[in-house]
Amino acid sequence: MKVEPYLFFDGRCDEAIEFYKTAIGAKVDALIRYKDSPDLNKAMIPPGGENKVMHANLGIGDTQVMVSDGDCSGQAKFDGFSLTAETANDAEAKKVFDALGAGGQVIMPLTKTFFSSSFGMLKDKFGVQWMVMAAK
Repeated sequence: MKVEPYLFFDGRCDEAIEFYKTAIGAKVDALIRYKDSPDLNKAMIPPGGENKVMHANLGIGDTQVMVSDGDCSGQAKFDGFSLTAETANDAEAKKVFDALGAGGQVIMPLTKTFFSSSFGMLKDKFGVQWMVMAAK
């Protein structure tokens, strides 16, 4: 079994994809727009959403993160979970933390803890909560 996150950006998926490509080196492994799906009931396409992302796979390190515009409501909510980025060292942790935090909100600055030499928490500019830590 494999469990992978699926994030719905409610109309801001293209922007999120570009952000994660720049911030943490995400690679777009697949991308399907609503207009490109031959099987989708056209009534399921959000109004004006033909060019929005129906589904995309992002490769981030060894992980696949699936993303979508969802119903394009503009009300993305990322509550009750956090993505964790484990880095090789403190310098990489700082680089990732700073990049993901651009335009977002720091919850806990990077600091040494009993379980990591660098650990911090933040919400990125889309509201996705991240924990960044250097491997111990």
